[in-house]
Amino acid sequence: MDESELQALKRRTNIVIFIILALFGILVIRLWFLQILRGSQYLKMSENNRIRLQWLPAPRGNILDRNGRPLIVNRPYFNVTWNKEDAPDPELIIRKMAAILKVNVSEILKRIREAADYPRHLPILLKEDIDWPTLVYIENHQYELPGIHIETLPSRKYNFGNLASHLVGYLGKINEKELKKFGDSYLPSDQIGKMGIERIYEKLLRGEKGRRYVEVDVHGFEQREIMEQDPLPGKDLKLTIDINLQQTAERALRGKAGAVVMMDVNSGRLLVLASSPPLQLQEFIGGISSKNWKAMLNDPLKPFINKTIQGQYPPGSVYKIITALTGLSEGAITPDTTFICTGSMLLYGRRYHCWKRSGHGVVNLKKALRESCDIYFYHVGLKVGVNNLAKYAISMGLGRKTGINMPNEKPGLVPTKSWKRRRYKQEWQEGETMSVAIGQGFNLVTPLQVCEMTATLANGGTRYRPQFVESVIDADGKVVRGFQARIDGHALGSKHSL
Repeated sequence: MDESELQALKRRTNIVIFIILALFGILVIRLWFLQILRGSQYLKMSENNRIRLQWLPAPRGNILDRNGRPLIVNRPYFNVTWNKEDAPDPELIIRKMAAILKVNVSEILKRIREAADYPRHLPILLKEDIDWPTLVYIENHQYELPGIHIETLPSRKYNFGNLASHLVGYLGKINEKELKKFGDSYLPSDQIGKMGIERIYEKLLRGEKGRRYVEVDVHGFEQREIMEQDPLPGKDLKLTIDINLQQTAERALRGKAGAVVMMDVNSGRLLVLASSPPLQLQEFIGGISSKNWKAMLNDPLKPFINKTIQGQYPPGSVYKIITALTGLSEGAITPDTTFICTGSMLLYGRRYHCWKRSGHGVVNLKKALRESCDIYFYHVGLKVGVNNLAKYAISMGLGRKTGINMPNEKPGLVPTKSWKRRRYKQEWQEGETMSVAIGQGFNLVTPLQVCEMTATLANGGTRYRPQFVESVIDADGKVVRGFQARIDGHALGSKHSL
C-alpha cells in the first residue's frame, strides 16, 4: 500500500471515528436531557403506568327494626370497568365488550364520552350489575381483555320486599352534580342514597373505602400487590319501626292510596310509618329503566309521594278534638253543655246539615264526640271563633312541620281571619268557622300531624318530635349514638280540658 492509499484510509478511519463519537455524544446529551432535566416527570409517568390504585368498597350499614330484625342488608353486585390506557387496541376492546355485554357499540362510546372529564386513572364504567354468566365469561377471558376489570360493590337486599319503602328509600348511581359536591370520596361507578333513610343517613351508612396498590404490566394485568388498606364498614341503623306492625298496616293499605302512622305517645318514637302504594325497591337496584320510571311517575295512586308527610288532606272529624279542647279551655262549654241536633241548623239564611240527617237529639260533649255530631261542634265553633280554634290547633302540632328528620315535609294549613285576608283579600265568614270546626273548609293536615295531635292529647299535652331512628351501631355491635325523646312543646289548655 503506497502512502497516498494509506492517507486515504486514515481519513476514512477518522471520519468513521468522528461519526461514532458524534452519535455517542448525541446519545449522552439525550440521556442527560431525559434523566436529569425531565427525569422526575418521566419517572412519575412510568410509575403511573406501572402502579394502579384499586378502591375497595366498604360494606354499607344494615337497617334494622326496633327488635334488631334486619330489614335491609347487603348483597354483592358486579360492574364492568375499563382502564382505557391499558388497552393497546381500544377499538377492538370496544367491539368485544359490546358483544359480551350485549349492548350496542354506541352505548359504550357514550359512556366513554361521559367519562372524558374524569381523571385518567379512574376506570370507565361500561355496565352495572352484570349477571353471573357474564362475570364468569369475563374472568375466564381476562387475558384477551386488557384493561377490563370486574368491580365488586355492595348493593341492597330487601328482606321484606317493599316494606316501609318511603321510609328506607333506595340507592342509585351517583350523578355528575353529586360527584362535584362530594369530591374525591366517591367514584363515578358508586351508588349513593337517593331517598329516605338511605339518603338522610348516607354518611353513616356508606363507610369508608379501602385502598389497594398493585403493580401491573404494560397490558394492565396485575403482577403483585404493593400495599392494602382495609375499608371501614358503614354503621348499622336500628329503627323505632316494628316490622310486624308495619306489615299489618301495609296489608290493610294494599291496593289503595293512603297512609298509616303509629307513635309511642310518651316518646314520639314511630312504630309504623306506611305510605301506599309502596315504591318498588327492586327496580332501583342497578338503575331503574326509563320505562319503569315513567310508569311510576304516571301512576294515578302517586307512589313517589310519601303520603305520611307530604299528603295534605282535610282532617275531618278528628279535628273535633281541637274544637272540644278549645271550647273547654276558653270556657265556652263544659262537659255537661248540651245542644239539640235535629239534623240541621240555620245560619244567616243558609242551612248546615249534620251527617245524620235525622238528628242526634239532645247532645252533651261525651255523646257529641262518641257519635261525631256535627251540629254540636258547629255551635262550639261559633262560640269560640276561628282564631281561637287556630291557636289550639297550632299548639297541638297542626299547621306546622313536625320536625321529623325527613326532607319535603308539608306543613298543612290552619286558617285564620288574617290568613284569608292575605290569601284571598276577603273577610272571614261565620259559615267558614262552622266548616273548620268539623275539620272541613280550609283545614289541611298530614297523617303524621294527626298522629302527633292524637298522641299529644293521649299523654296529657306534651308534644314530642316524631323520630324513626333508635340508635347507631358500629361494626363491633357497639351503640355509638342513641336518640333521646325530644319535647317540642305543650298543648294549650288545662289538664282537666285535655
